[in-house]
Amino acid sequence: MRGHSGPGTDATVTSPGEGAEGSTDVKRILLAYDGGAPARRALELTIELATKLDAPVSVVSVVPFHPGRVPIEPWDGPEVHDAALRDAQLILRDAGIEPELIDTSGDPAPTIERIAEQGGFDTVVVGSRGLGAVSRFLQGSVSEHVATHADATVVVAR
Repeated sequence: MRGHSGPGTDATVTSPGEGAEGSTDVKRILLAYDGGAPARRALELTIELATKLDAPVSVVSVVPFHPGRVPIEPWDGPEVHDAALRDAQLILRDAGIEPELIDTSGDPAPTIERIAEQGGFDTVVVGSRGLGAVSRFLQGSVSEHVATHADATVVVAR
């Protein structure tokens, strides 16, 4: 794989047990997608990986659910995520890839990790919003959490 996938798209790869010998075959790719610019970069990288490695793709969009607060933010509700999944599906189909779509709700990072583990995904692709240290501390970083907690190889598109 090249160091980047087109103009302005760089990727960081984190594998469980980095440095250990083992297979690097990609068998199933899970793309975490919300329709934003970082997710678009992750989608582009997913197309490149899936095409080169002939790997099937599933796309997950997690409606954030926050117990104890307003459960679902009105600007980030199910309709937004349904539209994002349809958008990703069209783009992937245009690239010759027929994705499985996974629509769910919950705390995004742990939900993505759970789906990756239960679905037998060996690669997860996520976008990075490029948060600074303070924003990451206050808001949390989904890509950072997934990269450090998932059992799969995680590719973070920047």
